[in-house]
Amino acid sequence: MKKMKITANDRHFTANLEENATTAALLSQLPLTLPMLNLYNRELTYRFQQALPANEAHTTGYAVGDIAYWTPRHSLVIFYEQTGEVISNLQKIGHINAGDLKQFRSSRNIKMQFEED
Repeated sequence: MKKMKITANDRHFTANLEENATTAALLSQLPLTLPMLNLYNRELTYRFQQALPANEAHTTGYAVGDIAYWTPRHSLVIFYEQTGEVISNLQKIGHINAGDLKQFRSSRNIKMQFEED
């Protein structure tokens, strides 16, 4: 299983990654530093200019720590709060191996670094 290292606010996280075309496309762009927007009190999001492949996107719920790609807006999403929503056109990329991501509640916009681990 491939892993990715994520750094935000001088804190490091490791994510286990799914094996799919979306993940492969993201990995091919690493290392990346992205300005993540805090949206809906549940997620950090970055909108790519170009779409990533997402042949397995579907309507699904999510777990805190999930990293996903939302196809309509070419968005990389990290979920830090559970709202119970079911979201359409979501492609799972991986999951962050950290117990508490609620520190991101108070963040407005944040720069995050992504690199292969």
